[in-house]
Formats: sequence, C-alpha cells, structure tokens
Amino acid sequence: PNDAHKALAVMEKKGWLQEVITQNIDNLHQEAGSKKVWEFHGNSRQFLCLTCGRFIRRSEMPLTVVPPRCPHCGGLLKPDFIFFGEGIPAEAYRASLNAAEKAGSFLIIGTTGEIMPASQIPYIAAQNGARIIEINIEESNYTPSVTELFIREKATVAMRLLLEELENQ
Repeated sequence: PNDAHKALAVMEKKGWLQEVITQNIDNLHQEAGSKKVWEFHGNSRQFLCLTCGRFIRRSEMPLTVVPPRCPHCGGLLKPDFIFFGEGIPAEAYRASLNAAEKAGSFLIIGTTGEIMPASQIPYIAAQNGARIIEINIEESNYTPSVTELFIREKATVAMRLLLEELENQ
C-alpha cells in the first residue's frame, strides 16, 4: 500500500471517511487498514470455484496445475475478479450505489472515469448533492462535469497533505 491507501485507512478509522469504492483488484486498501471496501471488480486474493461456488484463498492454492482445480469438488477455479463482459458483484454494486446516494462529499482519486458502470458512481453522488473532490495528475471525464474541487497532484502527495490538513483542524 502507498501513502494514499494509508491515508484513506486513517481517515476511515477517524470517522472522516465512511466507505471506499475501488476498481482495483490488488487488495491494497485492506492491507493499508481500510475495513469497509467495496470492490467493484473483485479481488485477486482468492479464486472462485465455477462448480461449487466456494472461495479458495490464493495463498492456499499452489499453482502447480494449470488450470487450477477446486480441492473440494475438482471444479475449475477462476480468479475472483471481473473479466470484461462479466457482471459486477451484486453486493458491491448495490453498496456502491447506496454509498454514492448518501455521500455528503465524494473523493475521486486517480481514475479516468471511462469504465462503465463504475464511471457512473460519482455522477450519482453529485446528483444526490455530494461535493465532488477529484485528485488526479490530469483531468478526467469528471473534471468538466461534476468535479467541484480539482487537485492536480499524485494521489500519494495529495492524500498525505489532505490527511495532515484534516488532522490539524
């Protein structure tokens, strides 16, 4: 996890941040300490058995046989992240929409805003009155449309400064 992941985890712990919605599949938010993370595209830390539906932790599944097989039923295992054309996990989708609808402020960090349906979440937040703060090294699809405060900076730098500012309030 980098300083941006760590800052979000601190903000959550202090009650300044309610939830994290991420398109990343790398588990870095959880490793940084975030507890309420909605993984819009799944996570690479586990496999899903396509036959029995069980989840198998990647650390428990040596990849000596390809493709990997479920130790319980022998079914084919796939990484528990979303491939193009697959649906978004229902719980993560519903929770992300709910978070966007109730947010008073909404941080957008380091995304282009091009991947559907995740790209719609900030628009839903804005339609429900959230103030949109965008941190990015370049403008995105959100910048001219819903962003109220654009911070042109690397996420690690901006989040470290934002956290310092919040702690000094």
